[in-house]
Amino acid sequence: MPATRPSQSLPLAATVLTGTIALYITLVAFGNITDFGTNQAFVQHVLAMDTTFKDPDLMWRAVESRTLQNIAYVLIIIWETAASLVLVTGTVLWARGLRGPAGHAGARRVSTIGLLMVLLLFGAGFMAIGGEWFSMWQSKSWNGLDAAARNVMLAGVALVVVQLRGTDER
Repeated sequence: MPATRPSQSLPLAATVLTGTIALYITLVAFGNITDFGTNQAFVQHVLAMDTTFKDPDLMWRAVESRTLQNIAYVLIIIWETAASLVLVTGTVLWARGLRGPAGHAGARRVSTIGLLMVLLLFGAGFMAIGGEWFSMWQSKSWNGLDAAARNVMLAGVALVVVQLRGTDER
């Protein structure tokens, strides 16, 4: 394998990280579409708050309507699918940029949008709204906070790498 020039190291890292998250979110969306019921139950239980401590001061937040629960779940799947498409596009743009001296502005821009979508889904959606507003942290059986934190961490690291500029881009 030929040695990688220092100026190619950052774009290569950005390509690999963006591609890894693109693969992950694509598989998540695909799984939610092809096995709709498994995570549908997760969303329903979190929104219904039926496995929390059932503190009366918090239970007014519960969403018990199956229709609203299913709408929320479908919106999550649509968001995951959109993030997947954006990140796959970003990965392709990074990979194309590895072949020549072309700038990486387009790849950086598209990847940033996709990574922010992932951060919004898992950080704002699952950790803040699910974890705090719907008290998911109280549930022993329907608690996705650890998985959400892993996704936020990986997407955050990728976002930092994507934003770094090589010496040839300064």
